[in-house]
Amino acid sequence: MSTTDAVIEVDKLTKSYGRFQALRGLDLNVARGEVHGFLGPNGAGKSTTIRVLLGLLRGDGGTARVLGGDPWKDVVGLHRRLAYVPGDVSLWPGMSGGEAIDLLGTLRGGLDETRRKDLIDRFELDPTKRGRQYSKGNRQKVAIVAALASDVELLILDEPTSGLDPLMENVFQEVIGEAKARGTSVLLSSHILSELESLADRMSIIRDGKIVQNGTLADLQKGARSTIHATFAQPITESVLHGLSDVHVDGAKLTASVDAAEVGEAMARLTPLGITALTVEPPSLESLFLRLYEPGTPEQEAS
Repeated sequence: MSTTDAVIEVDKLTKSYGRFQALRGLDLNVARGEVHGFLGPNGAGKSTTIRVLLGLLRGDGGTARVLGGDPWKDVVGLHRRLAYVPGDVSLWPGMSGGEAIDLLGTLRGGLDETRRKDLIDRFELDPTKRGRQYSKGNRQKVAIVAALASDVELLILDEPTSGLDPLMENVFQEVIGEAKARGTSVLLSSHILSELESLADRMSIIRDGKIVQNGTLADLQKGARSTIHATFAQPITESVLHGLSDVHVDGAKLTASVDAAEVGEAMARLTPLGITALTVEPPSLESLFLRLYEPGTPEQEAS
């Protein structure tokens, strides 16, 4: 990826808190115009990375560039060009939601009023309530509307749908797709793996302060295993089970896993038994994530 294609460029970034090393040579690149998923459990280094990108922390070593600038030295200028939504939004208690949206928009150089109204309607937000009256989910909505109504180049979203119900999560996915269509770049950190599967063009998985895998979902699925659920008209014989793993046979029913590249060969062996029901599940992001975090799993260096 060339420098002009990247809105976020992190190279060998390190950050320690006393003796604890939160980031250990982290590399991260987010291309202009993409939605980039940032995935990892609590304590893996996601929040520390985001704080460095926002200019709230200074890295100990390595480099970080956001929209071509230094997030520590150019923090004021950069925050006019980006919007941030945290996972736990705090609002001014006596200020209405609408006033908070307008204030945040002013700090970023203004809002698109038509988009502001549309977002308030779609998120079913009452902008006349005071900050102290909002539930957690509605505080999130205020921050999301303020971010997406602004004409910014980059959205940095850290668990933005925390507290939203499934219907509002669907609305969020729709509006992020629309932001991408406008050319906005997005770094999205989320625990909702289906959200990342749906939205992210590429993903980076962080473990113990380093990126252990990155790429598209298809890239991450390479070398992973698909799951086969099948029911047969004929008895299951030992010979057809060659190449399958995690095999479970219950009468005429079979559940097993197989390397994604070998699904065709497995089906050729199983078809003569007379398949009456069949489901083949490709490896999900959840299964890939869990595999990387299984105890004893060696770290995989980012490609």
